[in-house]
Amino acid sequence: MTKSLMAAIAGRSFGDFDIAAGEKLTAGRLRIELLAGLTVALALVPEAVAFAFVAGVHPLVGLYAAFLVGLITAVLGGRPGMISGATGALAVVMVSLVATHGVEYLFATVVLMGLIQIFVGVMRWAKFIRLVPHPVMLGFVNGLAIVIFLAQLTQFKVPGTVVNTGHGMSGGEWLSGTPLMIMLALVALTMFIIWAMPKLTNLIPAPLAGIGIVAIIVIAFGIDVPRVGDLASIEGGLPTFHIPMVPLNFETLQIILPYALILAAIGLIESLLTLNLVGEIVNKRGGASQESIAQGIANLVTGFFSGMGGCAMIGQSMINVKSGGRTRIAGIAAALFLLLFIVVASPLIEQIPLAALVGVMFMVVIGTFAWNSLKIMTKVPLTDAFVIVLVTVVTVLTDLAIAVVVGVIVSALAYAWQNATRIHAIERPSETEAGAKVYEIQGPLFFGSTDGFSEIFHPEDDPDTVIVDFKASRVVDQSALTAIEALAEKYEAAGKRIMLRHLSRDCHQLLTKAGQLMVDSDDDPDYRIAVDYSVRTGILSGGH
Repeated sequence: MTKSLMAAIAGRSFGDFDIAAGEKLTAGRLRIELLAGLTVALALVPEAVAFAFVAGVHPLVGLYAAFLVGLITAVLGGRPGMISGATGALAVVMVSLVATHGVEYLFATVVLMGLIQIFVGVMRWAKFIRLVPHPVMLGFVNGLAIVIFLAQLTQFKVPGTVVNTGHGMSGGEWLSGTPLMIMLALVALTMFIIWAMPKLTNLIPAPLAGIGIVAIIVIAFGIDVPRVGDLASIEGGLPTFHIPMVPLNFETLQIILPYALILAAIGLIESLLTLNLVGEIVNKRGGASQESIAQGIANLVTGFFSGMGGCAMIGQSMINVKSGGRTRIAGIAAALFLLLFIVVASPLIEQIPLAALVGVMFMVVIGTFAWNSLKIMTKVPLTDAFVIVLVTVVTVLTDLAIAVVVGVIVSALAYAWQNATRIHAIERPSETEAGAKVYEIQGPLFFGSTDGFSEIFHPEDDPDTVIVDFKASRVVDQSALTAIEALAEKYEAAGKRIMLRHLSRDCHQLLTKAGQLMVDSDDDPDYRIAVDYSVRTGILSGGH
C-alpha cells in the first residue's frame, strides 16, 4: 500500500476540501459542491443505464457501478473534482464477454481488473502517462467530445425500439415530425438556460437550472416526450455483497484475463488523461499513482457488489468542474445522490425529460472539444496536426486505448526520425594534434541516426590521425555503441589512428575495442546510457 493511499485512508487527503491556498470550506462553498454533485448525479443516470444496455446487463448493474466507483474514487482518487462511473469505453469491451459467458464472468473480470490497476499504481507505472504528447491529448479530447455527441443521438430514437444485438446497441426508429421538433426545442432551451444562467446568477449551477426548468415545464404542461423512465426503471435496493459465481480454476483465468487486461488499460488511460485535463482546469498536478490505486480499489469492490466496473468520465467531470465542483465533496455527493435516486426517488427521477439531459451533454461537448486545435492546425508541424486528426478519428472509430497507443507510437516515430536526420559533424583541423582532423559530432547518436553517423566519415580520405569529439552529441543506446565500434574497426583496417573524446565513463566501460581509443578529459559528460550490462550475453538494457 503506497504512502499516498495510506494518507488518503488516514484522512490527510481530505485536506483537499480546502479549495485553494487560503480558501477554506464555507457554507457557500458547501452549497456549490452539493449542487454540483446533484447535477452530476442527474447526468449519471441515463449514461449508466445506456452503458449497461450496451454491455448487455441489467440497468442496476450500471447504476451500482456508477455509485460505487464514483464514491470510492471521490474519496481516494488523485484529483478532487473528477467523476468516475460506468463508461461506454469499457462497456463496448464487456459486451462480447457477457454475451459469451454471462454476467458472473463479468463480475470476476472486474475484480481482476481492479487488482491489475492496484498493481500498476503500487508500481508507480502511472507516471508514464506523462509520455503522452500534447497533440495526442488534443486528439483524445476532440475524439471523446465527438463520442459523447454521438452517444446522445440514441435519445432521438423512439423509446423501446433500440435493441442490444450482442455487439452494442443498434436499430431503433428515429423521432420525426412534431415529437422531433419538441425534443429539439427542449434541447435548445436547456442549452440556452445553461448559457444564460451564469450571466444572471451563480446561486445554482447552470446545468442543474437547465434540467430543473425544462423538467418543470414538461411535467407541468404534460408534454409527451421521452423521459428517463422510458429507458428503464432505476428502482432498486442497496447493492449487496456477492462473490462472482464462476469456477476458481485456470480455465476461468484464461477467459477473464485478456478482458481484464484490456479493461484495466482502457480504464487507466481514460482516467489518467482525464486527471491531466481536470488538473489543467483546476491548476493541480500529480496524483497519477494514487488515482490508479483508487480506480483499482473501486473496481475490485464493485466486482463484489454486482457492478460492471468503470473509470473516470470526462463528460461528467466537465459538468462537475463547470458547475463549481472543486473538492471531494462534489464527487461523494454525486454518488450518494445517485444511490438516493435508486433507493428512494426513482419515480421522480424517471419523470425527467431526456431532452434536458441531452442539452446538458451537448453543452459538455461544446466545452470539451478543443476548438483552438482547429486554429493551430496550420501553424503547428505537419506531424503534430496529423497526430491530432489521427487520434480523433481512431477514438471515434475504435476506442480510446487504441487511439492513444497509436498516437504515442506515431509521435515517437516522428520524433525519432527528426532526431535521426539531425546528426552531422563539423570538420576542422586539430589544434592539439598536428596534422589531425577533428569531427565535432552534432546531434544524438541512437538507433535511428547510426546510418547517418557512419556516412559522415571517409576513412580512405582522412589523415593518419582522426579525432571524433562527442561534446555536442550524446550516445543513447546499444546501436550507438555498435556504430562507434564499427567506426573504430574501419579506421583500424585503413591503418589509421582514431581518438574518441567527450564520451561518458559509461561508454568507457561498455565499449570493448573502441574503449581503448578514448581520451579522458575533465569535462567528460556523466550521463549513463545503460543501467545494467550483461558481460555474459553482451546485451545492453535500460538507458536514457
